Amino acid sequence: MPLIKKLATLATAAAAARSYAKKNPDQASKYVDQAAQFVDKQTKGKYSNQISGAARKAKSAAGITSTRGAGPGTNGYASGQPYRTGEPVRPDTTPGTPAP
Repeated sequence: MPLIKKLATLATAAAAARSYAKKNPDQASKYVDQAAQFVDKQTKGKYSNQISGAARKAKSAAGITSTRGAGPGTNGYASGQPYRTGEPVRPDTTPGTPAP
């Protein structure tokens, strides 16, 4: 597929996503947050700041207002701390204790 045709297809998909986000901002925000949490989990919290920044930019580009307390920082990884194998660090437990 030529490059121009691929770009046109991507532009159409982006326009459709933007339209959906404007009609359903809560649902679109939820999807962006879920995607950010998935990527943050896959990278074991190493790029949390970059991922949350990208999620904010994606929301602003789509015209979605951010929901406070949502995003990759709420997936159980303590920001700025190294990832430990096993259970992720949860804010409601101390490290080394099993999750409820």
